[in-house]
Amino acid sequence: MAIGKRLPSPSNPEAAFEAVVALRRLADDLENRTVKEALNQGWSWSRIASALGVTKQAAHRRLGK
Repeated sequence: MAIGKRLPSPSNPEAAFEAVVALRRLADDLENRTVKEALNQGWSWSRIASALGVTKQAAHRRLGK
């Protein structure tokens, strides 16, 4: 699914759920790559957590692999 493409209507659940899964995968991938780069640039877990709107513990638990 290309960014900028219209999302399917919820009246078509099969297509809408496919879009939800694709969007989650894209978001997860972007988040993981961005966290890795932020750490490479010297960001702290506190700063990353703040940018994501979560606690430091939640960010590290979810993304600290």
